[in-house]
This record gives sequence, structure tokens and C-alpha cells, in this order.
Amino acid sequence: MAESESSQPKQPPKASVYIEGETREAMLVRLFNEHYASLVRLSSFLLDDTSICEEVVQDAFVKMQLAEKAPEAGKEAAYLRSVVLNGARSRLRRRIVRNKFLAKERPTFAPSPEADVINETERQRIVGLLRKLPKRQAEVLMLRFYMDLSEDEIAETLEISKGSVKTHASRGLDKMAELLGTKRDNNDNKNKQHKNR
Repeated sequence: MAESESSQPKQPPKASVYIEGETREAMLVRLFNEHYASLVRLSSFLLDDTSICEEVVQDAFVKMQLAEKAPEAGKEAAYLRSVVLNGARSRLRRRIVRNKFLAKERPTFAPSPEADVINETERQRIVGLLRKLPKRQAEVLMLRFYMDLSEDEIAETLEISKGSVKTHASRGLDKMAELLGTKRDNNDNKNKQHKNR
């Protein structure tokens, strides 16, 4: 027996539709309902505390509400993703500075067995590898494979060209393969495709 449509989780739309005549408050409520969960996931790639991720997303909505000029019609979701990424980066920088200062003052402890088990999950392993990549490569891969955004949406979110998105994705995948101890066959595939023309 097939599952009913109501029992299947709905995926939020990737880009918001501009609704003419919609008030700013109504737009924010709609955007919040459509994108809140995905924006929290986005910030979780840079930050590992869910409550801080939620604060970053809430700050993005507040910033959008208080902005003198609303984002361009139809580009509200990209604006929010950009503000969330910037907010998460800012929080991460503050944490790094704070941890450097505190590391000088506190003794080091061995991690508990429970922490070792938690750290071995596949998701955390991949997130850890992403964090070893250069910032832009990690952001492109995160938006591409975790948020399932198109190259155009990534370019719009990060305010870079589509060609830069492709370059950062390719370099990031190469580095991830290197970190995982595997090799990508993209050069062999390109050569085979070129010979078949």
C-alpha cells in the first residue's frame, strides 16, 4: 500500500517566489516558514552548537527586517543564505580567538569514550573534512551537496561567478578525495570524453 502524500516530509522550495503586494512582515513570516530549517543546517557546517546556529539564523531575519531597503524581489532566500554564512563566519572567528586565549589558561583533558563514539559518525567526519578545506571551497561544496543548490543559486548566495563556483567545487572535491585517501578520475573521464568526440 502506497504512503499518502501527507505522511511524506515536504521539502522547502529552494528559491522564494516574490508575491506582489506582500507586506514585509508577511514576506518574513513566509521566508521563515520556508527556509528556517535549511538555514540552520547551513550554519551548522561552520558552527557545531545548534542554539548558536539558530541565533545566527534569527539574526539574519532581524537584519532583513531592519534593513532600510528590502532585497531584490525573488532574491530574498539568497540574501538570507549570505547573511547566515557571514554571521556564522563571524561567530566562528570569535570562537577561535576566544579558544586561543582560553587554551593558554586551561589544562588539556583526554576526550571521553562517549565523545570518541560520537565523533566517528560519517556526517561529522565529512563536516570535519569540509572544515579543512579553504573557506570558499567548503562553502561551495556545502551549498552544492548538503543544501542541494544549483550552481546559479550558489553563485548568487556567495556573490561569485558561476565559473568560480565550478572551480571551487572541482578543487574542493579534489582536496576531499586527497583527505579521504582516494583519487578522483575526473581527468581520465575528460580525456575519454574528448577522444570520443
